[in-house]
This record gives sequence, C-alpha cells and structure tokens, in this order.
Amino acid sequence: MVAASPAKRVRGKRPPEGEPVVDRAFSLLAAFDAAHRRLTLRELSRRSGIPVSSTLRLAGRLMAWGALERDDEGQYSIGLRLLEVASLAPRGHGLRQVALPFMSDLAAVTQQHVQLAVREGLEVTLVERFSSHSSVPVRYRVGGKIPLHCTGMGLALLAFAPVDVQEDVLSRPLSLPGEPEQNLIPPAVLRKTLAEVRRERLAIYRRLEAEPMVAVAAPILGEHEVAIAAIGVVLPERVAQPRRLGYAVRTAAQSISRQLGAPSAVMR
Repeated sequence: MVAASPAKRVRGKRPPEGEPVVDRAFSLLAAFDAAHRRLTLRELSRRSGIPVSSTLRLAGRLMAWGALERDDEGQYSIGLRLLEVASLAPRGHGLRQVALPFMSDLAAVTQQHVQLAVREGLEVTLVERFSSHSSVPVRYRVGGKIPLHCTGMGLALLAFAPVDVQEDVLSRPLSLPGEPEQNLIPPAVLRKTLAEVRRERLAIYRRLEAEPMVAVAAPILGEHEVAIAAIGVVLPERVAQPRRLGYAVRTAAQSISRQLGAPSAVMR
C-alpha cells in the first residue's frame, strides 16, 4: 500500500483551517475600544468571534511581541509596543511635530481643548489634543473616531476633501448624535454649510447638550486646496467668542500648512 503524500499548499492560497492568523490577530486587537480597555479571555474571545483556545494562543503571541499586556487578574489590555509603532506613522508624526508649537500657543491663550485631526475615509481620527485643567469634558479621545458631518474638525476636513468624498457623504442618510434616526440632515443644508466653511476657511459648530459647546476649526491644506488635517478648539459656549478665536485658529492652520510645504497659492 502506497502512503498518501501530504497535500501541497498552493502559494498564495488561504490555509484550509480558516482565515489567516494575521486577520485573527487583528480581530483580537479590534475587540478593544474606549469602553472596553480591559478584557478577560472569554470576553476577548466573545468580542472577536474567535474560539477561546485560539484566543489564548494568539493572545500569548501578541503578548510576547508587546501588542497585548495581561494584569495580575488575568485581564488583557493593549500593549505599549503598539503605541511605539503607531508613533512612526509619517502622516501623524510629521504633522504632530510641526503642529505642536502652534497647538501649545492656542492652548496657553484659550485654556481649553486644542485638537489635531486627520481624515481617514469617511471618518476623522483625533491624533493629538492639548487640554488645560479647567477644560470641560469632551466626547472624543486621542486615537478615537469623530464624525465628518457634525463636528467642527469634521466639517473643516470635509469642506476641503476631494469632491468624490463630499458627494459620498452627502449621498448618505445623516443625523445628529442623540437625535432620532428619522431626523435627517437635508443634503442641501450640509452642502450650504460646506460652502460657507470653504469661503471662510473656518468651521464653527455648536453642540447643544447639558453643557453647550462650541468647536472652532480650520483646515490644514496641502496641494490643490485639499485638507491634510484640521486644527481646532473646543470650549463652552458661555466663554466662546467664535469669530475672534477663529482668526487665531485659522492663522495657526495657515502657518502649519506653510511649514508642511503647501504651495503659496493655497495661502490666501
């Protein structure tokens, strides 16, 4: 009897046991969010959709590399090695290095939250924030996602995004956070808002909550007047002077744009 030869693996094909290990590792990391910073093994398994035995094995590999950590109670959390790797991202690092002095100046003057963000697809990622001790609490954390259509930073980025991105957003049903889904923002209203932001090179957004807030943001521009980032200030409405503050925010954005090499044609 001739022994069966082992099945040959076809180059580039997915292994027969399921999705690639790297995809499952990403699923484990994606199980964490702002509300779930620490997870037990079973919680990590449930939120990632990966069996407990495989979760344990993958988590061990990620811990060995430094992407995950485990405390004395056996709960997992994101490891500092990921922060080290993320800090090497050219789009965030070079931008932060140039923007930090201007953010520091704005923070010293306003004593409020000064933020820096970039667009990723149809969302905004907050990459840096300066906050004083007197600043009021805000919704979004550094590294978190911000809506494009209903935040100051988002509007500044969307108004100076490529046209196809704007049209993609305008074609979707959009509502305000906390509002019933049927209370949609009419596309014509958002289109008019974006035109005003482009004209003023400044976005002013008011958020009505228990503590009404005002966000004042300006685009940091690259070639062809496309925003590569946005800088903004978030402060309570009771102390806000949006137009006066807007001049300082817009000046900071223009200075950052210039240092990042934006053509002089976009500086007007």
